[in-house]
Amino acid sequence: MSELMTAVRESRAHELPTLLARMDTAQRRAALVELKALRKEKRGWSWDSQRKVIKPLLVAGAGCHTGAAACATWIAGRDLLGWDRPPFALVVAAMADRDPEWLGDVAHRLAARPTTAEITYDLISRLVRKSQCAVPTTEGFVRGWLQTVSSHQWQRKKREPFIDMLRADPFAPVLLPRIFEVQELPPQMLWAYETDDERRWDVTLASLPEAGLLERPALVDGCVTRLLRGGKPGEQRFFLSTLRLLALTEQEEAERIPDWVGMASDAMSTVAAHAQQVLGRLDECGRLSVRTLAEMSGAVLFRTEKKLVRSQLVLLGKALRRDPSAADELLPVVVGAFEHEDIDVRERALKLVGRHLPATGAGVREELALSASLLGPAHRALVAEVFGTSAVGEPEAEEYEEVLPPAPVARRLDPAPVSLPELVEDVVVLGRASAPEVPVFERVLDGLVRHAHTDRSALVGALRDALTGQWWMTGGSGEGDLPHWSVRQFRAAEGIEPVLAVLLGYLSPQVVADELAAWTGTGSCIHDSLQGVSRTRVWDAADAVLTGDRPFLVATPTRHTGSLDPAVLVERLREYRRLGLRPGQTDFAQALLRVRRRGQDGAAAEAESLGTSEGERLTAWLRADEPLAEVHRFDLEKKIRRGQTVERSHRILLATKERPFVKEVLPRSFHWLGQARIPTHSPCYHWDARQEIWTAVLPEDAETLAAWLLPHAANDVVEEIENDIRSLTLLTELDGPAGEALHLTLAYELGARYPEDRLAAVDALLILATQQRLDAALLGDRISVLLGHGLIKPNRLADSVRTAALTGAYRTVLSVLIGVLPGVLAHEKAPRGAGDLLGVAAECVEHCGTTGAGDIPGLAETAARGGSSQLVRQAKRLAEAWKAGVAGK
Repeated sequence: MSELMTAVRESRAHELPTLLARMDTAQRRAALVELKALRKEKRGWSWDSQRKVIKPLLVAGAGCHTGAAACATWIAGRDLLGWDRPPFALVVAAMADRDPEWLGDVAHRLAARPTTAEITYDLISRLVRKSQCAVPTTEGFVRGWLQTVSSHQWQRKKREPFIDMLRADPFAPVLLPRIFEVQELPPQMLWAYETDDERRWDVTLASLPEAGLLERPALVDGCVTRLLRGGKPGEQRFFLSTLRLLALTEQEEAERIPDWVGMASDAMSTVAAHAQQVLGRLDECGRLSVRTLAEMSGAVLFRTEKKLVRSQLVLLGKALRRDPSAADELLPVVVGAFEHEDIDVRERALKLVGRHLPATGAGVREELALSASLLGPAHRALVAEVFGTSAVGEPEAEEYEEVLPPAPVARRLDPAPVSLPELVEDVVVLGRASAPEVPVFERVLDGLVRHAHTDRSALVGALRDALTGQWWMTGGSGEGDLPHWSVRQFRAAEGIEPVLAVLLGYLSPQVVADELAAWTGTGSCIHDSLQGVSRTRVWDAADAVLTGDRPFLVATPTRHTGSLDPAVLVERLREYRRLGLRPGQTDFAQALLRVRRRGQDGAAAEAESLGTSEGERLTAWLRADEPLAEVHRFDLEKKIRRGQTVERSHRILLATKERPFVKEVLPRSFHWLGQARIPTHSPCYHWDARQEIWTAVLPEDAETLAAWLLPHAANDVVEEIENDIRSLTLLTELDGPAGEALHLTLAYELGARYPEDRLAAVDALLILATQQRLDAALLGDRISVLLGHGLIKPNRLADSVRTAALTGAYRTVLSVLIGVLPGVLAHEKAPRGAGDLLGVAAECVEHCGTTGAGDIPGLAETAARGGSSQLVRQAKRLAEAWKAGVAGK
């Protein structure tokens, strides 16, 4: 072994530049062959052993390569960059004898690599300075530079101007214009500083023209372009702040009128509001044409933000007062506000039309009257006042018809792949999926067990060719000798990788036996338990393919939700009896939890006739027809100390009772599911996206599962954490009664902070209504309790129910709100958003009538209050609509 290789293996990276300086080209080429072999060899080592040679391998390989392209490829290898800080100073020292042109070529090749240019910025910058080549301007290099200067900026004193550091940076003149072209700014640029802190990036950018680092037109154009392009809210606020600090002149603003119109139409609300203000100033100065104002207004008035729409109506009013002759061109665009969800906006638009209607021609007046006549009953009086009674006409007596989405259809699962090529193709596809669907996963798992039973050798041969290159195939010989760190990764796997590794011989029978004997499903939360069940089932399938003595899995579902038809399960057990075999304990336990139990007397009789222990257990399970765990109410209260104040935090949660059957009959990995469960305030931290796997473990116990998942969902809503709540939609698709647990989860999620979460809750609400499983009174009661405890906010709830109503489910929404409004109206000081809830209820009554319900407690008193607040106005509207609805019955 050469002295260089000895130093590499002994992790003496600091000696390598000196050793390389003594070697000629031939010696370096010979050493490079050994270095490549060592790099391949280390892949089978433990991580601790690998990290000792990563740095010396990086330095030695960079010094031994003679071609710039090969050298850049070696340096950019992700396995050599590692997690520790790479020794880039040693890398440069190892290439000290190369000519500047060669070093510059390496620098630009590294900068052109989008995946590693940012990581290797320090090395590239060193090479650029050493070679005096042109500064790279690639995305990765620019981001690396921005991160570096931002970190140095943070270390400076508070009032030490950041601009001084940029003046001294030789890269700044080239890279500063590229800030506006990178796809995403580094987070360090968006760190919050105090207003008077001169280290702020936006303040620094605004001072670039004065410092001579960037011309003002380029800076203004860059900010405007980024605001037009859109992006993350933080970045948009950053460029908007920079633009405001530049304090554009009237001429500069007038030169960019099309850009302001584009921002007002499509940008995020804060950017649109700024553009709206600019256009308003330009209109007052006479720099905005009537056509441009009409174009801008037509777009803004269709936006959902009430503040923007109201401001635009004010802007139109000012323009019409200055020039009444523009009414024919401007008033038609006001029709866009007639369709706004807010009643106040619609009234403002009507009043604006009414003030300037005399200045319009007959054709425009007729067009406006036609649009106004389509407004709801709440605006009939105002429409008649503006256009005359002829414009209102007599309302058509049409019978209301509720519009609900079609009910989800339970899809039948296709059988496991029969042919070997089809199975192998499905295995490859499943391996590439980040979150495989339950039907695909179950078909493949069953297919592997079936083919291992019929022709194991053919299956192994086909899989070995198809799976070449898998991470676990590079760490062993296929004789059960995977290193321990690889085995540890398999223990946490929920996919089919353990089954494949067992089939191909990369995991020994002892590993399978150890994993089957491991105590799983005993975690402190439901997520750990469900994952434990899934993992145990995968290892059970691995044991089946190892022995090859099971013809198929009995727990493979027959529906996409994970449910299993009892008649199919009986036939599978009958086939096992005919073959003189018994199903695996874990496999059969999962089948019991998946089998459909309601009204299955015939299947229970068939199971009893089997005369096997599995048949007897299935019979008892079907005839009992009980939930896995009974759900009961549990109000949780916790004292929280904040400073010197002790606050009480209420969580409305649900508990479950113990089910002895689980411990008596099912394997250990299922035992947690049978324990009594008292919810706690302590949240778990599971970000696993495979929620379909969780619900597929208990597809026939949606209510129990909802009670167990409720603490996590409630915590995310109360603490305003963005959450992927696909599990709620999945739970509503399952069969069985929807009880308090499911309705309480839905009540929480309808008040979630993030629109995406609320939209998923609306979907769940509509699915339950379509399936006729929605208990509107129960949901309304639970929502009222959550509102009373301050766990959800009325304005967010109003957004959810308004979205549901606009789909055509007015009667469904009203039936829920009837149980919510009395509690809201009982407050002496109504919470924010209460008026919005009343507005949604009023719109529902205007569409579908009163649904036969009695008076709403507190509504008459609220409507009789003085003032013109949103709450009082909407209460009056609802009271009038309610009275008309009762009279019209």
